[in-house]
Amino acid sequence: MLTYPGTIPVADVHRWKTEATQQLLGHTIALTEDAWHQSTCLPGWTRAHIATHLARNAEYFDSIIRAAQVGDPQPALVDVSTRRNFLEIGAERHALELQIDLDATAGALQNTIDAITDWTPEVSLDNADLALTAVPLARLHEVNVHHLDLNCGLTVDDIPADAAEWLLRWVLFRLRDTALPTIQVTSNTVQAEIGSSATTLQVSGSNASLWAWLSGRADADAVTGASEVRLPLLS
Repeated sequence: MLTYPGTIPVADVHRWKTEATQQLLGHTIALTEDAWHQSTCLPGWTRAHIATHLARNAEYFDSIIRAAQVGDPQPALVDVSTRRNFLEIGAERHALELQIDLDATAGALQNTIDAITDWTPEVSLDNADLALTAVPLARLHEVNVHHLDLNCGLTVDDIPADAAEWLLRWVLFRLRDTALPTIQVTSNTVQAEIGSSATTLQVSGSNASLWAWLSGRADADAVTGASEVRLPLLS
């Protein structure tokens, strides 16, 4: 079993995820009907698309955990075409429906995680077999990265330092097999190398700024040494 990004402090990650979710819901409740249907930095996605994606992501993670707890096969992720269809239908909803969907699905996932007594089962995430503890970390990334996409209050500087370290470790893991220039990443707590090419970038910064840059949510000037490289958007 792949162990990177390391032994995940699941209780802390679950707490950070809970706080990040509450912060997101606090910001989205203030969005107007028009604001929900405005474009975002994600091509072809409005805020309503992002909310729909986050809700369906919560449901999927919930189903993964429930299956793992009883030893059932992991539910299959629906195909891209079907997911896109669900996304488009969901994005047509009104503000109240979007907010309720976000809140209800996040609450259901919270309850499912709260009830876990055995974290030893493995799940498949990002083409790897990982400990069940990876699910709250993956959800922490989803909530934060898409909260930035929503552009409704969260900034990179708002992310707690301890949470940012594990977000950085997670995104480095996700980019492990991606075709990138060689990037040597250094923060005050993390050192890693990804990519493979003759060109090497030695990039440093805070955990949060490195996570945002590697996720495609920050320009190269947010970190040191990235030259003019802006990475693709990571979901």
